Amino acid sequence: MAERLADCGWKRHISDQLKLRDRVQRQTFEEIVQQYNRLLEKSDLQAVLTERYQTDKYDVQRGHEASSLDSSRSDSLHQEMSQMRIRHQEELTELHKKRGELAQTVIELNNQIQQKDREIQSNEARMLEYQQQIASLEGDCRDLRSSLQELEMANQTLKDEYDALQITFSALEEKLRKTSEDNQELVSRWMAEKALEANRLNAENEKDTRRRQAKLQKDLAEAAKEPLPIEQDDDIEVLAEDGGKGAGETSPNRPIGRTLSRKTSQQPQAGLLDSISNIFGRRRSANSFGTSPETAETPSGGCAEVRVPTTALHVFEAHDGEVNTVRFSPSSRLLATGGMDRRVKLWEVVSGRCEAKGALTGSNAGITSIDFDSSGSYLLGASNDFASRIWTMDDYRLRHTLTGHSGKVLSARFLLDNARIVSGSYDRTLKLWDLRSKVCMKTVFAGSSCNDIVCTEQCVMSGHFDKKVRFWDIRAESIVQEMELQGRVTSLDLNHDRSELLTCSRDDVLKIIDLRSNAVRQTFRGSNVEPTGPESPSVLTATLWPAGQQTALSTSGTS
Repeated sequence: MAERLADCGWKRHISDQLKLRDRVQRQTFEEIVQQYNRLLEKSDLQAVLTERYQTDKYDVQRGHEASSLDSSRSDSLHQEMSQMRIRHQEELTELHKKRGELAQTVIELNNQIQQKDREIQSNEARMLEYQQQIASLEGDCRDLRSSLQELEMANQTLKDEYDALQITFSALEEKLRKTSEDNQELVSRWMAEKALEANRLNAENEKDTRRRQAKLQKDLAEAAKEPLPIEQDDDIEVLAEDGGKGAGETSPNRPIGRTLSRKTSQQPQAGLLDSISNIFGRRRSANSFGTSPETAETPSGGCAEVRVPTTALHVFEAHDGEVNTVRFSPSSRLLATGGMDRRVKLWEVVSGRCEAKGALTGSNAGITSIDFDSSGSYLLGASNDFASRIWTMDDYRLRHTLTGHSGKVLSARFLLDNARIVSGSYDRTLKLWDLRSKVCMKTVFAGSSCNDIVCTEQCVMSGHFDKKVRFWDIRAESIVQEMELQGRVTSLDLNHDRSELLTCSRDDVLKIIDLRSNAVRQTFRGSNVEPTGPESPSVLTATLWPAGQQTALSTSGTS
């Protein structure tokens, strides 16, 4: 509509300009045209008069010839005609002169009109070009206005988001300050409680030492009266467990020397016990494992009481900070360690010593868990930056980064098909990942922070902060069973045929669970360990070792 009005406007303007030009130029040349018309009329009249005079002349000549009497009259007439002819010739000459001037003026005016017409055409062409440019510029202005409005809206949105983030940041800063103050207060209270607890333990230890010394003196006095046979090479006692109450406990009234039971003295020692005996010396055990009198399950096989390792075969600096996780490859040739320096380091075990082979980088926070696939070609690492990562072992390159948790990923394991992994996080969820599509297939809310995970073919077992071990069906993503322990679950492990589960908790107790009957088969506790609460040093990791008999090996949280 606007373009149509614009077209009508410039046409009307040109018409008005042409009418104005006609009026101005016609008034200027109207008198000249009238004079020119009069000259033409006079020229025509002169031609008529000349013709008539010529006729009269001939008549006069004929009359002169016919009549000689009128000679005087013809002379006067002849003079008059000559004068008239001269006058008429002068007027004709003047008219021709004016006619030439008018013709020149007309030619000049025509040239000027043609020049003005050309200028008008040029101006019209420029006006059309200018109108096209104006239309294009108006379109550009509209586009710029719309872009400006969008930018203003985006700027306002960003400003609102910035204000919201600033408010959130201020709130988080205030929360951090309060949390730091609360943490400082809790640390102070905890240190005070630990000091009181240490004093109490020292007092109890002194009482127990005095009681044991008195008992020892009494036993020595009785032994002096009735000597007992003592074998110098006996340093390990194999306890026969028949399921009776307290059958596997060590009596505090026994003498210093240890006596092999009649049942086990006739059986050869297991290879694993021999290796442990050779490695850690032949001194008497200070902390030992034994079945707890509070469990009524019948143990399978025998449980050996051995000494806690005190001598390190090989010590090496692995990381710049704390070491959080250690795991052997399926071939047992490589040892992988993860620490707070955000690196996974690989070590080759050669003649009982570890030699550095390489390092896996790419994590943005400390490594919390390590796992190899069944072929040893890939390594899975969980970290505190809410992500899990997969490296290839042939070139040490980072292949996949799986993000989606909103808290620290505390454990991640390959499933048996090596095409899926399951991860547990501090955000109280478990996630199942498909490595082919690199997406999360399922997310399960567990209700408590997940500390460790182990997997069978169709079941995932997870240990949690709320003292529960949960059994999940992968296909139904639902809890099949829950088992509550006496302490927070810190570590899980399966035996070689995946029929038994070893649990480790913060109450310093290791339990072996039969997965076929979902019952606790054995419970292990240090003979002189007295749990003092959740803040005391406790067992954090436990591993099942395949051997002729079941043996549990644990590492302390303070090591």
